[in-house]
Amino acid sequence: MSKPHDIAGLIAWAKRDEWRGILAEFIDRHSAKVCEAAGIDVEEIADVLGEDAATVVWGAAFEDLVATDLPGNRNLADDYLRRRGWKEGVSVREYIAGLRRATISVYEVSGLVPGESMLLRDLVRGGEPVRVSEKLGSQGLRQWDRIATRVIPMSEGAVISGTLMLFDHDTSEALLASLRKTRTQAPRDVAAIAQEFGIKTDSKTLADMMTPDLLLAGAAFMVTNFWLDAGIKAARGQNRPELLNSEGDPLDFITLHFPLLPKVKPEQVRQALAAVPAFRQEDPGFWNWLDEPGTKPQPVPRRGKAQTFFSTMEDGSLVLGTLALKGRRLSLEVNSTARAARGRALLEPVLAELVGSPLTERTDLEQMLETKRPPPKPSGLSPEEERALIHQSLEDHYRHILDQPIPSLGGKSPRAAAKTPKGREKVVAWLKTLENHSAKRPTGDPIGEYDFGWMWRELGVEARRH
Repeated sequence: MSKPHDIAGLIAWAKRDEWRGILAEFIDRHSAKVCEAAGIDVEEIADVLGEDAATVVWGAAFEDLVATDLPGNRNLADDYLRRRGWKEGVSVREYIAGLRRATISVYEVSGLVPGESMLLRDLVRGGEPVRVSEKLGSQGLRQWDRIATRVIPMSEGAVISGTLMLFDHDTSEALLASLRKTRTQAPRDVAAIAQEFGIKTDSKTLADMMTPDLLLAGAAFMVTNFWLDAGIKAARGQNRPELLNSEGDPLDFITLHFPLLPKVKPEQVRQALAAVPAFRQEDPGFWNWLDEPGTKPQPVPRRGKAQTFFSTMEDGSLVLGTLALKGRRLSLEVNSTARAARGRALLEPVLAELVGSPLTERTDLEQMLETKRPPPKPSGLSPEEERALIHQSLEDHYRHILDQPIPSLGGKSPRAAAKTPKGREKVVAWLKTLENHSAKRPTGDPIGEYDFGWMWRELGVEARRH
């Protein structure tokens, strides 16, 4: 919890006997349900996620209390300013009054000036992005990150509150969907209750009263709950998306090793493989196994956070696997059990008298992630030449991708999707994801320095980049 203004006095006031119990209730509301589902006590958040996370939860609950009107016209900030405000400077009093009126929301980050400021676009209330002064947050965030915080107008310019929660894209989308559902459902629920007490009202009238500000003021605890739940699941490795191939099969990396039979020469195997159109030879010992010509990856229905991965050749042919002939062994590598069976059924008839029964090697995703890759060999190029080569390779790759079907774009290519209003929305989100992931590369990484600006211009959505 950063400290743009010193509100130590207000924090101490919240710990007085008259406020301590209420603050504890707010902390429970912001965390108890998630902790119960995770099988931990609220006091154990620091043990699971670290002290910083526990401080964020406390800060979110504290700021919610500061901004909440309690029964009897009681409010923590009003009480403090009335009884102790004379001890604070003008800037701190202005900040506390601003925090009193501010509501938490979900923002998209852009226009970063590290160590100085950033632009925040409100994803709930809409409107133009607001530039806020922020030293610490602007250094740790990246372009198109999504955060939850409170924007506080000040005489010297807007700032954010001390509590900042960073969201991954999927969690922020789930939170935004829940807020939209709450805004739609709440008026109907209130109207039904009112009718039970004989109060004449209707859901439309109540819906007009349910402004985004009112919604956010009452849903601050939801923001913290979503953030905390995602953090605990991430710490336990429970939030990894399901990874699927183009057929919708879970990724399962399988290699079938076919031993060459005695007296069989490698050239005989090459000749046999040449008779199968699906095997495209790249060099004497390597083939790509391609799907039927013209076949495109089929859109796979999304299952929660499932992500689809596929590989294509430059001509758009879908790659199903690879074959490698080394020594006395022919190896087929695929990414699913179903493809392994399909590949074996394709190979065995043409290699019947040439190879024996295959040995199966299976590597799951966890093992793949844990495998330590050897460091790359020196290229012999200067850093500038290497960077230029990498950037040219990325441009060649993405120029090819612009005409390939993308699952997140509904199976359409970026160029095709950008031709419709709804498609453009998806294209913009796709480009932001690319830039966000690139921005998170280590400092000095050539990939992290790549400029995607030409893609925005090429697809006609440049105006949406700012």
